[in-house]
Amino acid sequence: MLVFWKENLVFLAVPKTGTTAIEGALGPKAAMVLRDPPTIKHAPIYRYRRFLKPFFVQAGGQEPETMAVVRDPIDWLGSWYRYRARADLDGHPNSTKDVSFDEFVLEYVKGKPEPFANVGSQAKFVCDGEGQIAVDHLFAYEDQDRLIAFLEQRLDVTLTLPRLNVSPPRAAVLSPAVEAKLRDKRAAEFEVWQAARQSS
Repeated sequence: MLVFWKENLVFLAVPKTGTTAIEGALGPKAAMVLRDPPTIKHAPIYRYRRFLKPFFVQAGGQEPETMAVVRDPIDWLGSWYRYRARADLDGHPNSTKDVSFDEFVLEYVKGKPEPFANVGSQAKFVCDGEGQIAVDHLFAYEDQDRLIAFLEQRLDVTLTLPRLNVSPPRAAVLSPAVEAKLRDKRAAEFEVWQAARQSS
């Protein structure tokens, strides 16, 4: 999470959406960089509203605007799948080394997935308890030009995003049947991503 106090903007870091690169580029510009522990770095909108927003409002006398980035749900899951296949997770319950992408996604759509597929929800990250998008500015990961233009204008910077925290290469292709199940069971993920794309 990045807090730009003078610009009245809070960047909420959805995991696996390029947030490490944004943090690396904009960290020096931010008034606050919340990078540890992960529950704070990747605090979703509901947690931000409950714990941090009241403090910021009290301290600054105004309500900061929020922004976040979401990614094509299949691509997002593919990034998690590749990331958890790295060697340092060998033998760990989170490892996807010996799991196919279909198996990973089928586990993900369960009510209580096994640890290796328990990667959260982009929709829950950016939506309120009623399922409505609750961040002020939502961007699609795939539309980097719009994201960069917004940040440059809002923060008065010239921005070049490095590639950081990139997942190791690994094929991540879904079978049609599993993709259909994902779209059915996790429709909200696709709806949020489409909303971000349509706002472009």
